Amino acid sequence: MTVEKPRVLIVEDEPTLAEGLMEALTFQGYECEIAADGLVGEERARKGEFDLLILDVMLPERSGFEVIKQLRKEGNKIPTIMLTAKGADEDKVRGLKMGADDYVTKPFGLPELMARVGAQLRRARMARGDGETFEIDGMHFDLGRLQAKREAETINLTPREGEILRHLRSREGNVVTRDEFLLDVWGYPTANVETRTVDNTLAALRKKVERDPARPAIIVTVRGKGYRWGG
Repeated sequence: MTVEKPRVLIVEDEPTLAEGLMEALTFQGYECEIAADGLVGEERARKGEFDLLILDVMLPERSGFEVIKQLRKEGNKIPTIMLTAKGADEDKVRGLKMGADDYVTKPFGLPELMARVGAQLRRARMARGDGETFEIDGMHFDLGRLQAKREAETINLTPREGEILRHLRSREGNVVTRDEFLLDVWGYPTANVETRTVDNTLAALRKKVERDPARPAIIVTVRGKGYRWGG
């Protein structure tokens, strides 16, 4: 089963930056579109087809402030990360007051932005009570309730274990590296963290949900690279 990819709208008028963001996000498994001015960005965001909005402050036609203000006035709750200029603290405060969920200061590193994107999408899923369910080899998973069930046995999952399963399924067919897990699930902006943290957590999760070694693994270890979805 293929999980629908999160959709990100990038509203940025600098072509090189916009295309770079799109390329990086697409590589991470997101679907992206670009709007080059605030008016077009607002119209696209209003349609409700996106899971996240990356919104520059300085835009032609309509500023990022005007866009987020209008969207929130209409009741649009799309998670929004604003891109602000270095040292423009007043822009950060203003954006948050108008309803932005987070901000990143230019110039920024892609790992930092990816960590913030992942965090906002996780919070949105939790707020919705996202009830993603699926079944593998007699094990029924309910990620909304953070439970796995096999016959009469109920296994409780931690929020992080739920995110690991969700992330692996969203990248079905691809290897997820330890650094990617640290960035997208743990939310660390850099890889300067002991990667055994990932291995230990994955090992504990596999003990919970993979009881029969003779059956195909739900989580497959790819030696020297990371992990992939095996369900």
